[in-house]
Amino acid sequence: MKQNWYNKKWAVVAMHTTAWVLLFSLPYLLRPSFSGGEQPHRPQVDETANFLIMRLNDLCLIGFFYLNALVLFPQLVYKRKYFFYPLAIAACFTLITLQNYSLVKAFASPGPGYTLQKHAFFIFFICLFILACSIAYRTIKDKMHADNLAKEKEHEFLKTELSLLRSQVSPHFMFNVLNNMVALARRQSDQLEPSLIKLSSLMRYMLYEADEAKVSLEKETEYLQSYIDLQQQRFGKKVSISTLFHQPDKTYYIEPMLLIPFVENAFKHGTGMIEEAMIKIELAAVNNVLQFTVTNKYNEDSNE
Repeated sequence: MKQNWYNKKWAVVAMHTTAWVLLFSLPYLLRPSFSGGEQPHRPQVDETANFLIMRLNDLCLIGFFYLNALVLFPQLVYKRKYFFYPLAIAACFTLITLQNYSLVKAFASPGPGYTLQKHAFFIFFICLFILACSIAYRTIKDKMHADNLAKEKEHEFLKTELSLLRSQVSPHFMFNVLNNMVALARRQSDQLEPSLIKLSSLMRYMLYEADEAKVSLEKETEYLQSYIDLQQQRFGKKVSISTLFHQPDKTYYIEPMLLIPFVENAFKHGTGMIEEAMIKIELAAVNNVLQFTVTNKYNEDSNE
């Protein structure tokens, strides 16, 4: 199936990068401005060191996000190793906390009141938010992947089913047509040659044209007409056949052999032990709308 642009690698990388930039820019975007008034007293810190510490912490959180989404969650939760998953998350939380606390204590000079417990409490909620986003991302991604697989399977099933329908040539129809041509040959009838031409056209269409994804409605109509003419020749006056194929207002394309099952069913169920058998077929294509009607009489006493 055709891949959507947002599933392409460059688009995924661009969207992830944009999301992380926006997320980690929020503290700066939402920071209150004190212009025009006296700024509150703030401890002197090394801005460069503080910036580098924050960026390293951001990288750790990004790593935690993808580690959970790509490894921990699918390998532990999906495989029902529920006991190990919280242990792995706790280990990640501990490493992130110790790493960030060590950098803050070494380079940012936070003051004597800044303890490991306070730092862990602050980091805990950030990690919890990143964890929730990671689980949601993985779950949504897998759901979309499963939906795409289901659509692909359905698409392949429909293609297979359609190919099967296209390849099915009623053996009774072919047998009866050939028997009818043998009778025409014995009578040396002038109808033999046009009948052979119609059968040849019908077989050529099924063998070559039906493999195409789309065919013109005109070719499909010609195929239907050849089939109907051969059936008319077979049944003669036993079945009243009325066809009305309106000229389309422009060139249309449809799936090949899409209409023939309706006509085949009409001859299958609308002939035989039916008095005054009648089949009516009408086709019209106007303003991108195809109207196809097949009508036949049937035996009400039949168990079919």
